[in-house]
Amino acid sequence: MARSKKSDEMFDVVIAGGGYVGLSLALALKQGDPGLKCAVVDPKPMNTLDKDPRASAIAAAASRMLNQLGIWEKISDKGQPINEMIVTDSKLRDAVRPVFLTFDGEATDGEPFATMMPNGVMMPALYKAAKALGTVFFAPNSAATFRNNPDHVDLELNDGKVLKTRLLIAADGVRSKLRDLAGIRTVNWDYKQSGIVTTIKHERPHNGRAEEHFLPAGPFAILPLPGNRSSLVWTEKTSDADRLVRSDDFTFELELERRFGHHLGTLEVDGPRQAYPLGLKLAREFVKPRFALIGDSAHGIHPIAGQGLNLGFKDVAALAEVIIDARRLGQDIGAFDVLERYQRWRRFDTFQMGVVTDVLNRLFSNDIDILRAARDFGLGLVDRMPSLKSQFIKEASGFAGPVPKLLSGDPI
Repeated sequence: MARSKKSDEMFDVVIAGGGYVGLSLALALKQGDPGLKCAVVDPKPMNTLDKDPRASAIAAAASRMLNQLGIWEKISDKGQPINEMIVTDSKLRDAVRPVFLTFDGEATDGEPFATMMPNGVMMPALYKAAKALGTVFFAPNSAATFRNNPDHVDLELNDGKVLKTRLLIAADGVRSKLRDLAGIRTVNWDYKQSGIVTTIKHERPHNGRAEEHFLPAGPFAILPLPGNRSSLVWTEKTSDADRLVRSDDFTFELELERRFGHHLGTLEVDGPRQAYPLGLKLAREFVKPRFALIGDSAHGIHPIAGQGLNLGFKDVAALAEVIIDARRLGQDIGAFDVLERYQRWRRFDTFQMGVVTDVLNRLFSNDIDILRAARDFGLGLVDRMPSLKSQFIKEASGFAGPVPKLLSGDPI
């Protein structure tokens, strides 16, 4: 490592991680208080953000937040609203996949409960907006270690530069180095599954319909993108997922067709295919003095409910509100009693969602006939109960529980 070069400048907040969580938090903080000195550290160059081939399901509440931050109007025409969602449960060899549960796509009149948005569109827009408001970027660079002092944190970067900050926020992902350095333990286990992510072209239009097929190996989600394209999140046992990703195009598309079906016509892979190991990882604490976890650093959950990204946006809205409120009251934003408000707000919600996704994955990722009969009965029952379906839509839209101001579309 290069020789340490300590900065004389004191930042109010340094965010380690320039993904959607880190960038949207920097933007929310600078919009809430333009005088707040904020920096973002990330190992990747910021000019490569538009190269991300993946897409994300942005819940209605998150889109309201992005609208309040001045982003949504710039990117909404690049997204695909989810107009309908269907859920099936079958074995891979079944010739027919009966639909057990259907949802219409509106959280409120005229507002879709979620919109599929290409990451290569959303991420550069967040970066440009945060930078325009004065956020300082140290990229490509990454955090090496940090040391707490009574009134600030010294964060040493890989190039030897040391940043001083009143509050250090770890947004560096599910394998967070800073979380480990802070001594925060996690509850975690490996599902021995991986999620294959890729983009597919198909012959016929999807009409904005999302599909989730529960298959014995795990859920197979088809999520609509603009045009005759869909994003896939395909769960398999890790050994099978690795084999599929390494296979030739013919083999991959043959296995894909067995799961996708023929209702959208001819299929063609339209992007790189990648496999990500799936597990549950929940931090036992979200905060320490002058230190906070946010996004996947605090919680990594199974994608079965499609809520991982939106949990991160909830963290952003809650933590930004806590920090800006503290600034207005003249409080120390790095003090533990200030950060404890954020922890109380978010920890139970994320633990609850972690438990729900864990139970759903265990219930649906199997080939046990008696369990299949029970869950199909349950899905059919839910489909006949409009009030319960409305509650599920409310949860999927991000409006369940105490909602921070930004997620309601209000300024902090």
